[in-house]
Amino acid sequence: MNTDIAKAGQELTEQLDVGVIEAYMRQLPDKALHFGIRVVLALVFFVVGVQIIKLVRRIVRRSLTRGNADVGVVQFLDSFLKAVLYVVLVFMIASQFGLDAASVVAILGSAGVAIGLAVQGSLSNFAGGVLILLLKPFRVGDYIKVDSAGHEGTVTEIQLFYTRLVTPDNHVVIIPNGTLANTSIMNISTLGERKMDLPVAVSYDADIRRAKEALQRMLDEDQDVCKDKEHRVFVQELGDSGVILNVRCFAENTVYWECRWRLLEQIKYTLDEAGISIPYPQMDVHLEQPDGKADKKSAE
Repeated sequence: MNTDIAKAGQELTEQLDVGVIEAYMRQLPDKALHFGIRVVLALVFFVVGVQIIKLVRRIVRRSLTRGNADVGVVQFLDSFLKAVLYVVLVFMIASQFGLDAASVVAILGSAGVAIGLAVQGSLSNFAGGVLILLLKPFRVGDYIKVDSAGHEGTVTEIQLFYTRLVTPDNHVVIIPNGTLANTSIMNISTLGERKMDLPVAVSYDADIRRAKEALQRMLDEDQDVCKDKEHRVFVQELGDSGVILNVRCFAENTVYWECRWRLLEQIKYTLDEAGISIPYPQMDVHLEQPDGKADKKSAE
């Protein structure tokens, strides 16, 4: 009796399983069709969303530019807006597949500490970018020197997490904003003019007054030297091989390097015309003779 009941129950279970499988197989084409339609709609929605994001970013950039906003502010806000809009787009697409936004927010909230620890470097760079835009130690187009790393160049971009520099030798340097916010920065473009000191050695036998007068005339005649700023020649040091003169002047930032290179070349021509020699490094060598006398030789 019990055996018959068990067999009947087993047969009933098998029939139910077969029925469920058959029902699922009958519904599978419809489900696959609905899922495929959702995927296609999601792709279409994503493509349309990307175009809308580009349009919104373009409108915001134009509005900020018309409002005479700083270029760095425009770049930073544009990158921030791009990140936010793409996150919103992904959440909207995910919700079409049955993902509950409230559940996602709850999960992200509970995992906030872990996420914060994992991306603390990026968060510090983001905070550094905000500080740079608020305090404005430099702007796009400024020439800066970063003390911590020794990098220098012209600022071309201030992005969400980093700042891009172009060095004088045309290299691109990308520096995290967190580093810039926590180090000393020398902004050379702030005052418009830049000082240059050009040391040059002349022989001890040369006429120092004559050398100074010739170099001073050179500064007075140069077109890019700021005449309303300090421009003079003075004795900086009494060196081992000669007298070190310092040619000091100021030039506009836009012509600084051209002026510096030209003056360095002109210094040589000016001293040659004035009959002033630039000494070579010299060293006196004393050779001890067998008879105890020292023989002095001079070597260059």
